[in-house]
Amino acid sequence: MCESVPVNEDWEKRVDAAWASFDEYPEERAAEFRAVIDALVAELPDGSPLGAFERACAWDSTGHSDKAAPLYREALAGGLSGYKGRRAKIQLSSSLRNIGQAEEGVKLLTPELDGPSDELDDAVRATLALCLSSLGRDREGLSLVLGALAPHLPRYQRSMANYARALVDPEG
Repeated sequence: MCESVPVNEDWEKRVDAAWASFDEYPEERAAEFRAVIDALVAELPDGSPLGAFERACAWDSTGHSDKAAPLYREALAGGLSGYKGRRAKIQLSSSLRNIGQAEEGVKLLTPELDGPSDELDDAVRATLALCLSSLGRDREGLSLVLGALAPHLPRYQRSMANYARALVDPEG
């Protein structure tokens, strides 16, 4: 549930069901999927940041980062916060990278490294790493990815975490 926008549980379940069916829509039926999301969004009050977010996700997931980015911005400007707000920042950064605006993606995601920790931490690091790589800052990106990977390894966690730090701070 989006902390900043009250929505009923039935609506949320129907949105989840729509997204669970996403793989049933091949590329040539992408517009049909977006129509399903648009119909659900139409049930929300006008100007709902949650509606802009869901529409952005639908455009993004069907290969249209250029149409998704303004909708993610609208959702965030409209007060989308919490878990879905963090998702919107991650997804907007990815879209920005896809449309040649990786620097803006880096600026948007970098503060998330110091934000409250949740299950999206690795997605923040992975997306930020891709943005950095697009800007020719591969060592920084690799450092983030190794740092995110280290805790998931059955062994070598300390070594990988140290290697990740050494990529960006050879003396540290």
